[in-house]
Amino acid sequence: MREPPRAVASGHAPAGFGGWSASAPPGGRPRAEAATGRLSPLHPSAPRADNGAMTDAPAPLTKADLARRFIEAIPHSRALGMRVTGIGDGVAAIEMDYDPRFVGDPQTGVIHGGAVSALMDTCGGAAVMSHPQAPAGTATIDLRIDYMRPATPGQRIRAQATCYHITRTVAFVRATATDDDEARPVATATGAFTVEQALAP
Repeated sequence: MREPPRAVASGHAPAGFGGWSASAPPGGRPRAEAATGRLSPLHPSAPRADNGAMTDAPAPLTKADLARRFIEAIPHSRALGMRVTGIGDGVAAIEMDYDPRFVGDPQTGVIHGGAVSALMDTCGGAAVMSHPQAPAGTATIDLRIDYMRPATPGQRIRAQATCYHITRTVAFVRATATDDDEARPVATATGAFTVEQALAP
């Protein structure tokens, strides 16, 4: 049984999201269409049993699956306790719990803005990676964050990002960070990310 595809670094790392890319599923095993006995059109050469019948095989990983696995494996994401709660088709949602280690003001207990910006940056990159037109990885080109208010101490912070436009080389993202009061954002962001072409094998 083959190991699942692993995320790989793209080889260069501009600021922010860091030039990461998720590798496409190399030789992913095809799906069987049990009802018709035909191959999935995405996989014209699926393995068959000796009697010619289709063998059971797991569905290939989607782009969203790869992005989720990769984001959750990034060291800074794990250190900050980030969790991907939703991802697909250019939209991502990531959250992190309140943690006293990341407090920026000991007197108020407010989380440091750097932790919030890292959350929004990572969420923006995840949105780009899951976009149907993004062929490979991404890196942050520019990210503007406007802080509206301090996050409420003790509350979880949630970020949601949307890749709303993409060209051959640049993807454009909007993101919002909230705590339990979703009507009053903690911060909003707009950013531009690279669209990195998949490397030839």
